[in-house]
Amino acid sequence: MDSSIFQLLAKVEQRHWWFVARRRIMRRMLQELLPPDGKSLVVDVGCGTGANIASLKDDYECVGIDTSEDAIRFARQRFEHVQFIQGLAPQALGELAERMDAFLMMDVLEHVENDRELLGHQLAVLKPGGYALLTVPADMRLWSDHDVNLGHYRRYKIDSFRTLWDGLPVEELLISHFNTRLYPVVRAVWFLSKLRGRAWGRAGTDMSVPWGPVNRCLESLFAGKMKRLISLLKSRRSRGYTFGVSLMAILKKQHWEKVAV
Repeated sequence: MDSSIFQLLAKVEQRHWWFVARRRIMRRMLQELLPPDGKSLVVDVGCGTGANIASLKDDYECVGIDTSEDAIRFARQRFEHVQFIQGLAPQALGELAERMDAFLMMDVLEHVENDRELLGHQLAVLKPGGYALLTVPADMRLWSDHDVNLGHYRRYKIDSFRTLWDGLPVEELLISHFNTRLYPVVRAVWFLSKLRGRAWGRAGTDMSVPWGPVNRCLESLFAGKMKRLISLLKSRRSRGYTFGVSLMAILKKQHWEKVAV
């Protein structure tokens, strides 16, 4: 992504309803999988400008990694208490790769042409019993200039998402759409963007922080399905919501067998 996008991310991701709500959901799901002990190692692969992994610092040993020099520069400036690495995972992680208790890929796979290969390499070094928490944008009907300018290759359906780990040594603990309540709003914004011929936010994206009360309301609506997602995870009813703006999957590594990609 262009440096201007990372600059925008660094400016809005700690306040914008979408980032804040997604972070709340991610943290709660991870706490359910890995009770916080300050020692379990969590790696954010494709950490961007760092807010997601920094939000976990009180609960876990945290490392962020990204291929973008710009992203890592912003992350280090903002979150000095977190270790950030510039490079390609898992190679650039060194010995940290095989110590991971969990890794995150929060809206990363859509930026990669060979998404299965990237995920497969990361799962190959994850220890048995370790977890992968993945999120991606859903529904190609929502494709817009926002996706183009963020460098997306695709948006996903449940079936296309699931093919990324099909045949790999993982147990699928959960796969579900989320951000379901706001799907009609996002669809309406998509339609209006098409009519006006450009995105609503800066740098050709839809990222702009709404007026405070509206921002908080949208955050509450987005995060409001968190209890239901936790319930689905606990019950091991793998498949959850059937529509939404985004998709989430939680995987558990089964054994040491080398992963074929």
